[in-house]
Amino acid sequence: MLTGKQKRYLRSLAQTMPAIFQIGKDGLSDNLIEKTDDALRARELIKIRMLKTISADPEEIAFDLAMNTKSEIVQMIGHTVVLYRRAAEPKIILPR
Repeated sequence: MLTGKQKRYLRSLAQTMPAIFQIGKDGLSDNLIEKTDDALRARELIKIRMLKTISADPEEIAFDLAMNTKSEIVQMIGHTVVLYRRAAEPKIILPR
């Protein structure tokens, strides 16, 4: 579980990051979950945009994606979500 200070730090890192995935009208698919899992393994911190054409609630999709990838939601603003999952050998050093 991330502390408030750690979430603030991760939000500051994610601020300049581009979104690496977009979720469209099809919503979550097994392929998207797998690719997100791979991206979290490689980067630890990722940003995902949800298009306005999605049929489900963006918060619900973000929660499902976080559960399926065993990651944490760092930030959710509108249709953009930032996910974090600590790697076995962390690249991002979190403050205490």
